Amino acid sequence: MANARTHALSSLGAVAAALALAGSPVLAQDKPAAPAAAAPAAAPAKDAAAKDASAANKSAWVKLCEKTPLMKKGEDGKEVKEEKDICLTHHERLDGNSGMVLVSAAIREVQGQEKKHLMIMVPLGMALPPGLRAAVYTKDQWAKIAKNEKVEDKDLKPIDLKYSLCHASGCTAEIDADAAIIDQMKAGGGIMIVAMNAAAQPIGFPVPLDGFTEAFAGKPIDNAEYKKARGQLMAQIRDRQKAAMEKFKSDQLKKIPTDAPGAPPTTTGSAPAKPAPAEKKQPAPAQ
Repeated sequence: MANARTHALSSLGAVAAALALAGSPVLAQDKPAAPAAAAPAAAPAKDAAAKDASAANKSAWVKLCEKTPLMKKGEDGKEVKEEKDICLTHHERLDGNSGMVLVSAAIREVQGQEKKHLMIMVPLGMALPPGLRAAVYTKDQWAKIAKNEKVEDKDLKPIDLKYSLCHASGCTAEIDADAAIIDQMKAGGGIMIVAMNAAAQPIGFPVPLDGFTEAFAGKPIDNAEYKKARGQLMAQIRDRQKAAMEKFKSDQLKKIPTDAPGAPPTTTGSAPAKPAPAEKKQPAPAQ
């Protein structure tokens, strides 16, 4: 247990030292990279570059609630369906090129239940048996990460999460969120999430906590407005993808020699066409 705890702390510390904060308003998205380079799901700790820490001042946490049918046993022992509000105080960060969810985190609350859950989703391709490790960093510790300063491992309290579900968007891990975890998140600067990829390398996913407290305690936002805003963002990403693909095709066509087989016809720089030889008239037969 001691070795596992030490390894968990070391992984968190190493990844945190290599990553800075990321986030943007309401629906966070990474800044788009050059069109020819697709952004990876997340950078390995040893290769990650520090990002602009000022982005952490913008909150991407929102509270979403909707009525969901749940089954329970009635007094006669038969299952009865009832509707209850399920709320997610939720943050997600998208890849600005592909629209893929790079990481999402949420506190789930079910109407009438005291127990809450911390849910974290990371992209597909991670090793499932190790699960996820996370740690809530204080605001001072998070500020140190932004400056690539060392955070002492002994000051971290790692949280182990086991995967519960995988689908097309990614794999979700969760754990009961007791009062201690909620209080840490309210007072914290961010969560550092670490997953292991198929090559057993730690992959870091930073989630800023700025705005979490207000979203958690506040009223839910309008679901229709949220879906509309998210749809607009995804439309922008699709337009960006289309423009990048058109530019890529145009650049590839420019590299094809004009005299290559199958090259598109062009008159630029070509020699003037020679006139066809005049047809010789045959002499009329003698009478």
